[in-house]
Amino acid sequence: MNLLLWRHAEAEDGHDDMQRALTKRGRKQAELGAAWLRQHAPADLKVLVSPAVRTRQTADALKLDYTVMPDLAPDAEPANVLAASGWPFASTSVLIIGHQPTLGRVASTLLAGEDLPWTLKKGGIWWLARRQRDEDFQVVVRAVVNPELL
Repeated sequence: MNLLLWRHAEAEDGHDDMQRALTKRGRKQAELGAAWLRQHAPADLKVLVSPAVRTRQTADALKLDYTVMPDLAPDAEPANVLAASGWPFASTSVLIIGHQPTLGRVASTLLAGEDLPWTLKKGGIWWLARRQRDEDFQVVVRAVVNPELL
């Protein structure tokens, strides 16, 4: 299984966290991230998005259908994100567009085996894959892409 984690792009400040929109810079970050994903992501990609405006705007740049999932809202628990994605047995590749600190906690849970405060930069993409070696399952880092590198 491929699990891609994409943190929403830069958003405006505001009092209503769920309604914060992308900034001009954030729209550019979303376009660059979407272009990278269109070029590199698996063809069978299923896209799951937090209900926050900024994550939906980030997803819109990808120009693919997506499903809004309340379990991916800000401050979601990593276990809920993994369950929503179908990790580790989903039959398709899954892209989660969400928030910090949740996405960093998901990455650390899968890679380090514990919930740690890792950070994904705004607009950053982490691509993790599950593979089997003999009797063991492993998590492999396929790519880490920060917006400044796009």
